[in-house]
Amino acid sequence: MPTAMPSSPAPTAELDVAGALLSLLRDTDTEPRPDPQLEALTLAVAADLPVLLWGEPGIGKTAALTQLAASLDLPLTTVIASVHEPTDFSGLPIVGDDPAEQGVPMAPPEWAVRLVRAGRGLLFLDELSTAPPAVQAALLRLVLERRIGTLVLPPDVRIVAAANPRSSAADGWELSPPLANRFVHLQWTHDAEVVVRGLGGVWPRATLPRLDPARLTEAVDVARRAVCGLLTARPALVHRLPGGEALRGGAWPSPRSWEMALRLIAFATAAGVSRDVLSQLVRGVVGDGPGLELLAWLDRMDLPDPELLLADPEGAELPERGDRRLAALEGVVAAVARRPEKSRWDAAWALLVRALDSGAPDLVVVPATTLAGLRREDWDVPESIERLAGVVSLSRRADRAGDRVAAGAGAGTGR
Repeated sequence: MPTAMPSSPAPTAELDVAGALLSLLRDTDTEPRPDPQLEALTLAVAADLPVLLWGEPGIGKTAALTQLAASLDLPLTTVIASVHEPTDFSGLPIVGDDPAEQGVPMAPPEWAVRLVRAGRGLLFLDELSTAPPAVQAALLRLVLERRIGTLVLPPDVRIVAAANPRSSAADGWELSPPLANRFVHLQWTHDAEVVVRGLGGVWPRATLPRLDPARLTEAVDVARRAVCGLLTARPALVHRLPGGEALRGGAWPSPRSWEMALRLIAFATAAGVSRDVLSQLVRGVVGDGPGLELLAWLDRMDLPDPELLLADPEGAELPERGDRRLAALEGVVAAVARRPEKSRWDAAWALLVRALDSGAPDLVVVPATTLAGLRREDWDVPESIERLAGVVSLSRRADRAGDRVAAGAGAGTGR
């Protein structure tokens, strides 16, 4: 009798084994790990501001959002903006029995209904830069008012979007200025060490920032003083639409984005986040230039009051860090310029001498030169100036020597 051939395994059995292997590959863990861009993302999410992650394809934007939703225990709803019609975000018209009497309601899409029923969740708008202008226009109301058709998203729904730069997006479009101005723009980059450790099975853990209840009032005060102080001194920054199309599709200053910056500063202050995280956030809403000015203004708010320094120059405590010390001394000189009096002028010189004795001499050169220019004809020169004269003259001689060296080098090259 011929021997029976062994039966081959059923295809379903092979798929079961493949499924088990895939399950093991998806079985990863998380660990607490410092990650400034992840901290910036979670703080903006906690502040209930729409976030837009910019990054090249394959950089891990979608994976980060998936992990964020899992860490925060929020159901994730992903909507690919570029494959939807404008009516998917503004609502589909439904004609009733008597349109003239009842009107035509706008029915929301199924994913919006699911979010409202859940009462909470993370709405992920992917491929935003490949959405055509008509779809971007329809997204305005969703991003700003959280409204789709007749539905309003619950307060516990957060909105995060992702986009590729136009140069690397398939049929990409620049974001329209109205839509771009509604987001916190964060540049998403990869960290090789994080990627390697993640592929090994352990990714950074996304956690919401811990806000200090005792600092909430202080945080609001700091944020308001910073933003209002800067815009009072620099009113041209209140609204400045960039000239280039690409820049208009990013972060730029407007009353709306300054309000977002104020909220982010308050949350960052209450959470005690690092300067790096705060920098990413404020530059992500008002742009690099205005954002850096705002950060500098925050630094100046932490400086000692120039009037208190002038009132007691001998007992004054100057900042230790060089840039902060220089800013404090420049603030003192500016205060004297605003109200020039002989006693205040003398007190400023005493402060400069104190700074000379306790810090780097070059920090007093510019303030001393400016202060000397404020002297009135009937003001006697204080003896303390002699202590500073050598430093200023030495600095000037060094500048002149540097100019001669540069001139000689230019002559040697025939320029």
